[in-house]
Amino acid sequence: MEKDIICTVCPTGCTIHVVGDEKSITSIEGFTCPRGKAYGEAEFLAPVRTLTSTALVEGGDSVLVALRSAGPLPKGKIMDCMKEIHALRLTAPVSCGDVLIPNILGTGVDIVATGNVAKL
Repeated sequence: MEKDIICTVCPTGCTIHVVGDEKSITSIEGFTCPRGKAYGEAEFLAPVRTLTSTALVEGGDSVLVALRSAGPLPKGKIMDCMKEIHALRLTAPVSCGDVLIPNILGTGVDIVATGNVAKL
């Protein structure tokens, strides 16, 4: 399998060409720094993303609260995580840093509030 990856570690945006299979890399080129190489390897073998979204809140001064994953989630689980978040119904008050969904889908990553909603 071959994949071209645009590095997002810095503004240079190197195009990293990676060859390998789902368990190992046989060739990687195009990076211009060690951080770019590490990014290309991780993105090829096990891509992850930080998830940001909103959730519904009842009884508050806002109907939505911003949220995010407390750490990176496997890219392949993002849509399933969004289904869990979409089903979430919160009751005010909600404070920044509150854990809204602990250990989402068994990933070891919590979904936390990044905003505040005061109770009416």
